[in-house]
Amino acid sequence: MTLPKISEVIKSLDISSISKDRKRILAPLIAYIQEKLDTNKEIKLNFICTHNSRRSHFSQVWAQAIAAYFNLNKVVCYSGGTEATALYPMVAETLKDLGFVIKVISKGSNPIYNITYSEKVSPINAFSKTFDSETNPKTEFAAILTCSDADENCPLIKGAEIRIPITYEDPKVSDGTPNQKAVYKDRSLQIATEMKYVFSEIKSL
Repeated sequence: MTLPKISEVIKSLDISSISKDRKRILAPLIAYIQEKLDTNKEIKLNFICTHNSRRSHFSQVWAQAIAAYFNLNKVVCYSGGTEATALYPMVAETLKDLGFVIKVISKGSNPIYNITYSEKVSPINAFSKTFDSETNPKTEFAAILTCSDADENCPLIKGAEIRIPITYEDPKVSDGTPNQKAVYKDRSLQIATEMKYVFSEIKSL
């Protein structure tokens, strides 16, 4: 079960707003999760973007929280990049505004954040890392490319069972503008809505 405010946000997301084209893009992820569930295997999802700073973190956090919302306990979500930079602070601020409990547990050029979405499970340790980091799975996982640059520049993701491009526009385009907060919220909720659709399509055994 997710924290109350997160549950309210998830409940409010309108999956009917998702276009047929986007549903086609999301279909391979639904099929992968369903196949793993049907065979009683852990479902490892690694969301990958170039810098592991924005879209891949939004995707990891929302997918993990929404899997918990639907009581899909075998889902474990990760994120990574083609290079490591830092989790962009506005990502953490956006998630906090939407109900996640955020704590900075290590400062520096690449801070580590604890992101809590449920009282019943350990928080997500969020920081920027490469997709093949020691904290990420090495085999039997889905590689989900959240930006076109990572999709183009990662011709091979070792250990991935499937490669699924589900790309989003980078909210970075709004950095330094008056619209930044709104753009990050919109992108976060777009990703959340699509993850809700994905997990709502899963048929539990």
